[in-house]
Amino acid sequence: MGKELKKKASLIFGPRPAIPPLAKDEETGRPKTAIGAMAQFTNRQSEAVREAEDLRRQVKEFEGALPVRKLSSKLIVRSQWANRHADSFTDSAFANLKQEISDAGGNVQPIKVRAIKDDSGKYEIVFGQRRHQACLELGLDVLAMVDDLDEKQLFIEMERENRQRKDLRPYEIGAMYNQALEAGLFSSARQLAEAIAVDQSQLTKALNLAKLPADVLKAFSSPLDLQYRWASDLMAALQRDPDYVLSIARELQALSPRLGSAEVFKRLTVDRGTVPHLGVETVTMTGKGEQTGVLTLNSAKGSASIKLSHIPPARLSKLQALIQDFLSK
Repeated sequence: MGKELKKKASLIFGPRPAIPPLAKDEETGRPKTAIGAMAQFTNRQSEAVREAEDLRRQVKEFEGALPVRKLSSKLIVRSQWANRHADSFTDSAFANLKQEISDAGGNVQPIKVRAIKDDSGKYEIVFGQRRHQACLELGLDVLAMVDDLDEKQLFIEMERENRQRKDLRPYEIGAMYNQALEAGLFSSARQLAEAIAVDQSQLTKALNLAKLPADVLKAFSSPLDLQYRWASDLMAALQRDPDYVLSIARELQALSPRLGSAEVFKRLTVDRGTVPHLGVETVTMTGKGEQTGVLTLNSAKGSASIKLSHIPPARLSKLQALIQDFLSK
């Protein structure tokens, strides 16, 4: 009778479920009690919670950190606010930097870039122009931080990083400030000084160096030689007698070998008449009757000019022959 009931129950309710084996202890292999199994489960949960907390702490340490990746140096371009003069990539300091990067197989200190928002896949330098240039010349990829910055943020970060590195020259800084003002990135020099936390007088000196006439800049072996403390005197000399300063500057350009930067500064800032034009000599001549001549010789340029007065027309052909004979020898 009992067998029949079990058979009918099996047909109605299905086969009796199997009783799961008791959980076993991981170390002894013996069956565990329900209380022991629950304790093990709770212990594992506690470990998982601790691991999650550790991960959260690690992630928090990197909050705000920028992604750093290797980028092809050919995909990175200079910003319109680039502040490095061409001479910065030819001096001994750059040669040393390039050698260090070559020895290390790449730049250890990342540069900073922002993605150009087009389909080119290129990046624009925020700071690290010399490191990028070194990698470009060496054919190496560049280690770079990638950030999303607007134009003003890019300028401020570029200026601040270069100022902290203390390897940017006064002229380069002034050129950068001047470009930002001309482009309308800042409404005034005062606003620019406040944005980058620079003393107004220091900013003015840098701007004055960048605004010097081309002939004055060329008088120096390199504009990178200019110093902040020279700005006021150079501007004062130009305001006092611009024609004289520019004429001296052009004479200095023609000298070989070139004068040192300190001597160039001295020559450009003296009052008229204190120091004669370099290599220029003027000779006044008198002749028969009212005939006079003024001969100006410029040994620096290898040139001469002559002005004659009251010369009879009949003698001009003889003068021409004398000059032709002089030039042919």
